[in-house]
Amino acid sequence: MNLTISGHHLEVTPALRGYVTTKLERISRHFDQVVDIKVLLTVDNLKEKDLRQKAECNVHVKGRDLFAESVHADLYAAVDELADKLDRQVLRYKDKTQDHHHGTVKRLM
Repeated sequence: MNLTISGHHLEVTPALRGYVTTKLERISRHFDQVVDIKVLLTVDNLKEKDLRQKAECNVHVKGRDLFAESVHADLYAAVDELADKLDRQVLRYKDKTQDHHHGTVKRLM
């Protein structure tokens, strides 16, 4: 799994990088066919103080690309929401790709 963390109008500190890494480990635990994860952390220059911190993530899994974004006043809270959204998407994708069809039962007459 390749993990790329970049910042826009923001310096990605080692503490922030470690926090994002630990939060996104949950995705690779639930689904082992994750190929690539790209995380973009941004700070918008909005007038209002609310919803300035944004976290976006593209996850490339076998057969599909998943995208999620989260906006919050605190960057760590935005990363938490992002991890929750991605976790739900990955679990839903894993559930859809699993073969739920069972073999037919032979009837005895």
